Amino acid sequence: MGGLPVRVLQAYRFALDPTPRQERALASHVGARRFAFNWGLALVKERLEARDRGEDVEVPWTLPALRREWNRQKHLVAPWWRENSKEAYSSGLDGLARALQNGSRSRKGERKGRRVGFPRFRKKGRGRESVRFTTGAIRVDDKSHVVLPRIGRVKTHEPATALLRRIEAGTARILSATVSREGGRWFVSFTCEVERQPGRPRFPWKVVGVDAGVKHLAVLSTGEVLPNPRALEKNLKQLARSNRALARRQKGSRGWQKARRRLAQIHARARNLRQDALHKLTHHLASTYGVVVVEQLHVAGMLKNRRLARALADAALAEIRRQLSYKCPWHGAVLVEAPPFHPSSKRCSRCGAVKPSLPLSQRVFRCEECGLVLDRDENAARNLAALVAAVAGSGPETENARGRDGRPAARQAIPEEAGSRHRRIAG
Repeated sequence: MGGLPVRVLQAYRFALDPTPRQERALASHVGARRFAFNWGLALVKERLEARDRGEDVEVPWTLPALRREWNRQKHLVAPWWRENSKEAYSSGLDGLARALQNGSRSRKGERKGRRVGFPRFRKKGRGRESVRFTTGAIRVDDKSHVVLPRIGRVKTHEPATALLRRIEAGTARILSATVSREGGRWFVSFTCEVERQPGRPRFPWKVVGVDAGVKHLAVLSTGEVLPNPRALEKNLKQLARSNRALARRQKGSRGWQKARRRLAQIHARARNLRQDALHKLTHHLASTYGVVVVEQLHVAGMLKNRRLARALADAALAEIRRQLSYKCPWHGAVLVEAPPFHPSSKRCSRCGAVKPSLPLSQRVFRCEECGLVLDRDENAARNLAALVAAVAGSGPETENARGRDGRPAARQAIPEEAGSRHRRIAG
């Protein structure tokens, strides 16, 4: 597909192999970030209480205000502050400013998603341990080393060739680096501004419907079935054993720390297996088909079903749509989202008849009108593909509405017409 290159934000993540000295320095930076966050939160609470008593004081609610207060008091509250990069403290204050803003917007009803409350103090070993660098020496030194502020030259566990080649070619620029500790291992993630050539899928004229679920990771309208890795389910026995081992040890002891790391490693492995399957699926869809049709699932509401919550969370249904939302434009494909209440499972993909109900236990779709007998997931995927195929006036593997040489765009099926036999796509 021709066209001018576009600049997008893209992250490159690499595992690190730090030396013992570097590992202590990384842990110190993470601790400094946590200290700055907790110090700023204590200051905000103190000022709010003073204001409630009628005192005229300034509440540092934004990042610039928090930085000014930190620079005034850091020599007193943290005389050791020079041991770490200033970015560690700035990262903690930035996280606090974002948390305060999100809580305020959530209370006013201006923030989408679940309600967010007032921020709480961070505890060592709880939550995500990370620190972000935006200035200083941040670069990929060679294919096996990266450079971080105050940390120095750190060896990577895997080659950083993909990012290094782009930087040398002038098609990528590092904006920031985030160091995190997950499952007992250290990782660095570079946020980059990358220049990408507009792509072209292998079959730009083909439309595919994708029905994501629990039994299978995805069923395509072509009949292809992608298996669900069930990463969490396959590790439940190991998780139970590790949790029992952790409970038997004295909290804070060396054995307790070792058991805790083992538990974190099992969770990390399950997450990595899940992410690997999702990335392979979404890359295959975006690089193969011209139009990909998925459903807008209300996953938060689905997770309220206590019998299916763990299986639904393990399948990560919302993550499939999130990855497709940025991968489709990269490869020149179009992502179409069907409305949440589109009857893809209840509708017959041959004659269009809609069943009044279809329980989850019924895995085969049987149409009383035309006699179609088909797997319910494949039937749903065919109905999703028909949302776009109806526009082109042919089946799911014909010219789509935008044509072979059209520009990729994000589109959404019109909700009020989602249940009709003839549909349009909102451009």
